[in-house]
This record gives sequence, structure tokens and C-alpha cells, in this order.
Amino acid sequence: MIQVCLFRDGTLFTGGEELLGEDGRKWVDVLQPDEATMARLAERFGLHKLAVEDCLHLDQRPKLEEYPNHVFVVLQGFTAGKNVCDLTMHEHHFFLAKEWIISVHELPFMGLETIIQRVRQDPASTLGRGTDFMLYLMADALVDAQFPILDSFSEELEDLEVSIFEKAEKSHLQRIFEMKRMLVQLRRVLSPQRDVVGLMARRGIPHVDERSTLYFRDVYDHLVRLYEQIDSGRDILGNVMDGYLSMVANKTNDITKQLTIFATIFLPLSFIVGFFGQNFDVLSGTGFYISMWAMIVALPISLFFWFKHKQWL
Repeated sequence: MIQVCLFRDGTLFTGGEELLGEDGRKWVDVLQPDEATMARLAERFGLHKLAVEDCLHLDQRPKLEEYPNHVFVVLQGFTAGKNVCDLTMHEHHFFLAKEWIISVHELPFMGLETIIQRVRQDPASTLGRGTDFMLYLMADALVDAQFPILDSFSEELEDLEVSIFEKAEKSHLQRIFEMKRMLVQLRRVLSPQRDVVGLMARRGIPHVDERSTLYFRDVYDHLVRLYEQIDSGRDILGNVMDGYLSMVANKTNDITKQLTIFATIFLPLSFIVGFFGQNFDVLSGTGFYISMWAMIVALPISLFFWFKHKQWL
């Protein structure tokens, strides 16, 4: 469906044939594209059929492709729910020409709604500055939405590290792997996207004005910061994993040590039972009973306090 069509003078259209009836600088935003809508846009604006086909099939890699009358750009971003590892990917496709820009996406995006309100309120300083500036605004919104996700990730990672050193549990290991998969997913998207924005930050890309390259350079710097945060998170996550394994190993050693100590304490008792359990004719006398009770009671107690003194318990 066609969500909005914004013209340079700020006029707002909602679907219908108005989209095809005006000349001048335009921004067309398409939410949940279908074949009929994309066919209309392709016929009106001369969109290349390969780029149109990419819009109808999600899970494209971030890329920039040049066609005879427009540039096709694919950018991606994420939003997170209450669980920071539960990411929803937003894939945005852009057709950029000198007098128009078309944005195509499957899911609503709050950053885009903010830009729409900004264009309504002040079209001269947004759409009036060029379609390449509109592309910058949308790219910047996609990239900036990742910073709160990584900030929440860092906070949860710190809490997880503290919890592990207090008491390591099996659920911590599962959470570590979930967070690791999240970082891999972010890295898989942001790595090629950094290259795409880097291309737009250079001179010579069709329909991207020289003054707009400075803005794309700012987006590129944000992507570099995100990439550094991801690498830092991977390093810290590796340290947390090592800490978990160390805590589990220490716990296992403590259990083994305690079992060994108890076995050592009961070793004299096993000796007495094994030695005097044979068929002796007479087991009597005061000295015998005194020595037996000394070995049964006094020796284990003495061993216990000796182990405590050595800090083995």
C-alpha cells in the first residue's frame, strides 16, 4: 500500500492517483509493497525491474546499485523488544533520483514517522534541500536507532557478569549464547552497510550532491562507532564466558575437594572395621575400647579441625 506521498511544497497525499499526477521534487513512501503498487511506480518513474524485484523479496544485503536514471540503495536496521536479544530487522529500499525519492519497507518504523512529521512542519529545510538530503535523514534514523539497543546490551552484559561471579547457573550460559548470536546478527548487517554509506560519503555517486556527502560522512562515523561497540561487546562477552567456565570449574573443584576430605576423615573408621572385622577369639580390655573410641571419635574430629586450619574446607 502507498502510505504517503510528500511533495516539495509540503502537500500530503494518501495513496490513490495523486501520486502520478504531480511534477517536481517528491518523496514517495511505500509500506508493505505489492506487485501492483510497484508496477505503477516502475511505470511512472522508470524504475529498473531488477530493483523492483528486490523490493518484493526481503532479506537483501545492504548495497548500492546504479541504474540509468536512478540509484538503488538497500539499508537495514533493528528494533528490540523487552528482551534486548529479540531483534526485529527493518529492511528499507530507496530509489534515488534528482527530483524524487521512493522509500519502500515492509514494517512501520518510528524514525520514519518522525521524519514525516518534520517534512510536514518544515518542508523547505527537509525535502526542499534535495532528495539526497532526505535519504540522509532516513539513513541517519536507521543507524541512530541501533545505539539504544547496544546501550541496553552493555548494561545487561554488566549485570550478567556480576550475577555469574556471585553464582554461576546454567541459565547464564544460555543467555551468553543468545547475546553472542545477537552480536553476530548486528555485525552481519552493519558491516556491509558501513561500506554502502562510505560510498555515499564520497564524491561521484549519481544524484548525491557534494554538500550531502558531509552528512553521509557523519552517518558513516556513527556506523564506525557501532562497529567498535560490537567488537568491544564481543571481547567482553568472551571474558564473561571465560569467567563462567572458571566459576563452574572452581565449583567442581570445591565439590571434589570436599568429597576427598570426607573420604579422608572416614579412612581410619574403614581401617578399624576392616581390621577388627576378622574372626578374633577375644576382643576385650579397657585399653582396647579406649583406643577404639579414640580412633572413631578423636581422630576424625582432629582431622576436621586440621583441614579447617589449612583452609581446605
